[in-house]
Amino acid sequence: MLRMKRLLLLSSSRVHGGGYLDHAENEIRTFLKGISRVLFVPYALHDRDGYAAVARQRFETIGLALDSIHEFDNPKEAVENAEAMYVGGGNTFRLLNTLYYYELLPWIRERVRTGMPYMGISAGSNLAGPTIKTTNDMPIVQPPSLEALGLVPFQINPHYVDPDPNSTHMGETREQRLREYLEENDVPVVAIREAAMIRVEGDVITLEGKTGARIFRRGREPYEIEPGSLIEL
Repeated sequence: MLRMKRLLLLSSSRVHGGGYLDHAENEIRTFLKGISRVLFVPYALHDRDGYAAVARQRFETIGLALDSIHEFDNPKEAVENAEAMYVGGGNTFRLLNTLYYYELLPWIRERVRTGMPYMGISAGSNLAGPTIKTTNDMPIVQPPSLEALGLVPFQINPHYVDPDPNSTHMGETREQRLREYLEENDVPVVAIREAAMIRVEGDVITLEGKTGARIFRRGREPYEIEPGSLIEL
């Protein structure tokens, strides 16, 4: 039986005043209901052991065991056998480069398209889009391509920050940078603020969490959507 695609894509792992994943615990519990073990992908950070330890401890508090892909001799086999996957945040270029190195993108893509739940945070959310062109990160390494998993039909910009009218900073705002992206690209962007997340259940895509998102499309002014709204592009 064909299973539907399921994703939970978070802007960040922390919000002000809370601990690691505290703001999303209810959504994570709901999303991973019926799952006993999660495969963690820590490739976006240099200290993979330390990152895995933090994630493992947090997931254990909500009753889920966590295995880290970097601890396996055969990462493709780990993906093939995973009940669910959690791709953590960090540097998106490093994450994508490592996935290309291990030739894991097609394996992950196929597993998610046939029903394996995929949870991403920040860089892990960027990875779900067609490319990583709208990441906020510096290109500290050079992947073979900017093409990513293509699990959703739009780009994602996590950690979206609205322009501050009182700021004296003279550099580009996030909105200006995303407008620049659309000068050269046609794929829309869903920019999610801290504490916002995108939920995918088959063909239904909704905005969840406590804050809204801003939609950027070529040839149109950006517009707002609120939590509970369908994302239809």
